[in-house]
Amino acid sequence: MDAARSSEIPPAPPPGDEAATARWWLAHVYQGDDAVQLSSRAILTGMIIGGVMSVSNLYVGLKTGWGLGVTVTSCIIAFAVFQFLETVFPKSVGRPFSTLENYTASSAASAAGYMSSAGLVSALPALTMTTGRQLAWWEIMPWLAAVSLLGVFMAIPLKRQLINIDQLPFPSGIATAETLRSLHGSGGQAAGQARLLLGAGAVGALLAVWRDLCAEVTAWAAYAFPKEMPFLPTVWGHDLLKKYTLGIEGSLIMVAAGAIMGMRVAASMLVGAIVCYGVIGPILVQQGIAQPGYRGIVGWVLWPATAMMVTAGLVSFALRWRTVLRAFGGLSQLVGGTGEPAAADPLRHIEVPASWCVIGCGLSGLACVLLGHQFFGISWWMGIVAVLVTFLLSIVAARATGETDITPIGAMGKITQLVYGVLAPTNITTNLMTASITSGAASHAADLLTDLKCGYLLGGNPRKQTISQLFGVLAGTLVSVPAYLFVVGRDPGKLGSEALPAPAAKVWAGVAELLANGLAALPKGALVGIVIGAGLGLVLALLEEFAPPKYRPWIPSATGLGIAGVIPAFNSISMFFGALIALIVAKAAPKTAESSTVAVSSGLIAGESLMGVAIILSIEILKALGFWAG
Repeated sequence: MDAARSSEIPPAPPPGDEAATARWWLAHVYQGDDAVQLSSRAILTGMIIGGVMSVSNLYVGLKTGWGLGVTVTSCIIAFAVFQFLETVFPKSVGRPFSTLENYTASSAASAAGYMSSAGLVSALPALTMTTGRQLAWWEIMPWLAAVSLLGVFMAIPLKRQLINIDQLPFPSGIATAETLRSLHGSGGQAAGQARLLLGAGAVGALLAVWRDLCAEVTAWAAYAFPKEMPFLPTVWGHDLLKKYTLGIEGSLIMVAAGAIMGMRVAASMLVGAIVCYGVIGPILVQQGIAQPGYRGIVGWVLWPATAMMVTAGLVSFALRWRTVLRAFGGLSQLVGGTGEPAAADPLRHIEVPASWCVIGCGLSGLACVLLGHQFFGISWWMGIVAVLVTFLLSIVAARATGETDITPIGAMGKITQLVYGVLAPTNITTNLMTASITSGAASHAADLLTDLKCGYLLGGNPRKQTISQLFGVLAGTLVSVPAYLFVVGRDPGKLGSEALPAPAAKVWAGVAELLANGLAALPKGALVGIVIGAGLGLVLALLEEFAPPKYRPWIPSATGLGIAGVIPAFNSISMFFGALIALIVAKAAPKTAESSTVAVSSGLIAGESLMGVAIILSIEILKALGFWAG
C-alpha cells in the first residue's frame, strides 16, 4: 500500500465488530484480487534465498543455540537482486518487483530459513549425542516436512482470531511491513542497506577463506587466521584458552550475533562465561571432578545451566497465564468466520478455507504419527497424544508471539518432554522426538502468523501467502537436510565439542537423560548445581515480571547466563564485544546504527557461515574425487 493511499484511509471500526472491520479492510487496505503477489519469480526468489538462509541459520544454531532473523534480511536481499536486474537487464525483468511480491518472497524465505527450529539444532543432534544414532536423509526429510507442515496448517484457524479479531501486534510482522514500505518508498536508503549487507557478506566470506581454507592447505597453514585467540598466554601457570576456553573466537559470526541480540543478553553471557569457565571450571579441575578443556567442564556445568534455562522458561510461561486463558478462550471461534452466513462473509474468497486446515492437519498429523512409529518406535497412541498436545501448545505459542514477539518454543518442547517423562519415563528417543513435533510445529505456526500480520498491514492475500509458506517448507527441507548431514553427518563426534557446541541440543539431551536415568546418573555435585541453577532461574523470571520497569534492563537474562554454560567461553566473549560495538555506534550515531546494524550483522553471518559450509563441501568432494592433497 503506497503512502498516498494510506493517508486517505478512514479510522478502522471499533474492536469487536469483526464484519465491519473486515469490510473496512477490504475497502481501504486490501490491494485487490488482481494485485501481483504470488508470482513465480517471487516464489522462486523466496525459495532460493530461504534455502541459503536455512544453511546460515543451521550453522549459527549449532554454534550458538540462537536462531537469527530471516525475514527482514530476505526482504533486503530480494529487493537488492531485483533492483540490480531492473537496472542491468530491464527487458528480461519486465514489470517492477512489487511490495507484495517482495513480502511473498520473504514469507517463503522465512519458512525455509527457520527449518532448523524443526529439530536440526535441537532434537536430532540431541538424539545423536544421547543414543549415538545418526539419521539418514530419507528419514530426516519427511520428518521435518511433516512437522513443519503441521505448524503451517495449524496456523490457519488462528489467523482470523489473533489478527482479524484480536488485532494482536505481532511486532516482527509490523517491523517487516515497515521495512518493505521503506525499501519500496525510499530507493536511496534501500540501496544503501543492500550494499552494506552484500559488502559485509563479502568480508565474512573472506575471513572464512583465510581461516578455514588456509588451515586445510599445508603450504598456507602457517598464515591461516587463528580459530581462537587467548587474552593472556598464561595466568598463574594456567593456559586459559586451552584449559578453560577463555579467549576470543576468530569468527565474525559471534560478533555479529552479539550486535543483533543486544547488550543485556550479551552481558549476561559474558558473566555466565566468567562464572562457568573462570570460576567453576578451575574448581572442578582442581578437585578432580572434571578434566581440563571444554568437553570436561561442560559435562558438569550444563546441568545447572540447563536447570536455570528450563526453570526460567517454564516460570515465565506460567506467569503469562492470562495469555494462556485468552488462547484457550478463543478455541470455539478459531474455525468460524465473522459470525455471518458463509455467503455474506466478506473475506471468504481470500481467507484460507477451514477445509485446508482439516485436510492439512489430518495428513501432516497422520504423517507425524506414522513416521514417528516407523523411524523412532513411538507407539501410535503416544504419537496421537503428541499431535494433540502440539495443537494446544501451538495456540499458546502463537498468542505469546502476537503479544510479546517471543515464541516460547523452548518452553513448549520442555512441557512435552515432561509429559513423556511420565508416559515413557525411560525412552529417550520418544522423549526427544515427540517434543520436536511440538517445538517445530509451534515455531512454524508462529512464523506464518507473523508473516500474515505483515500481509494484513500491506493488504495482501492471506491464501496466497499461505501457499508461499508451503513452497518455503519445501525449499528448506531440500536444502537444510543435506547441509546438516555435511556439517554433522561426516563427523558426529564433533557435536558437543568446541567446534560444534550444539548448545540447544545439549539442553534437550540433558532433560531427556535426567528424565530417563534419574538423579543417580549425575556427576558428583551436579545435583546441588541443579538446585542452585533452578533457584536462580526462578528468581530471575520473577524479577523480569515484577521488578519496576526502570530496573529490568539491568536484570541478567536467564537464557544468556544458561547458554553461556553450554558453549565455549570464547563464543560468549566474542558476542559481548559485538554487542558493545553496536552499543557504542548506537550512542554515537543513532540513525546510522538503526539503518546499518541489522544489515551489516546479517551480511557478516550469512557470508562467513555460507562460505564455511561451502569450504567443507568443496574439500569433501575433492577428496572423494582424489584431487585433494592438502
